[in-house]
Amino acid sequence: MKPRKRLFVALMGVTCLLIVGIIYLGWWIPTKGLTNIHPDLPGYVGFTFATLSGLAILGTFLLILTTALGKDIFFTRFMRLVVIKFLLPAIELLGRLLGISKDTIRQSFVAMNNSLVESQKLSVKPDRILILLPHCLQLFDCDIKVTGGIEKCARCGKCDISGLAGIAEKLDIAISVATGGTLARKVIVEKRPKLVIAVACERDLTSGIKDCYPLPVIGILNDRPNGPCFNTMVDVAKIEQALLSVLP
Repeated sequence: MKPRKRLFVALMGVTCLLIVGIIYLGWWIPTKGLTNIHPDLPGYVGFTFATLSGLAILGTFLLILTTALGKDIFFTRFMRLVVIKFLLPAIELLGRLLGISKDTIRQSFVAMNNSLVESQKLSVKPDRILILLPHCLQLFDCDIKVTGGIEKCARCGKCDISGLAGIAEKLDIAISVATGGTLARKVIVEKRPKLVIAVACERDLTSGIKDCYPLPVIGILNDRPNGPCFNTMVDVAKIEQALLSVLP
């Protein structure tokens, strides 16, 4: 199922309203006590909370507008920080209360993140792009392990590693297979890319996007017809399309 950002946008709007409500209660509850301190103090505190509420609403509106228009309208990089570091944990908590699974929210988050990255209209040279793949894309019983170097792939065509290696070779783009988050971070530090196109499951993509910020990451979910972490697949055309959208 194609992940849709509309769920994340909707939950983001609800979270914004809850934050505004909490801010309002933070002003309303102690109002009488503030009056006893100074008659003008409730007004000052109210103005401060109203400003914070306005910023929360404005930020949410700008995020929705950016994803809807696909254009870098205003402080997109900073808004990615707010979404990744602050809104995502709050939205996951809200989703839990509403009975929405973490994976569904993460799918929507990845789509939202991709939209924000794509709105920046990046132009990145091939030697500054890294394609990062999970080891489970390779057939489990393959005798050639490509974790140490994808160039070892025999290109038999039995798994998607073959097609991805061919695209990377054709476009002269670095491509690596990682067995986990630690190795993935090590590869990123060594390659020092300006853009990462990562394939993984919802959990690993979400944590990877968070760990890599401010480095832009375009996440592509893998397909798991045989269950998690075993002979997974990916739409190779999506990766090629993502590459062509950022190459000069």
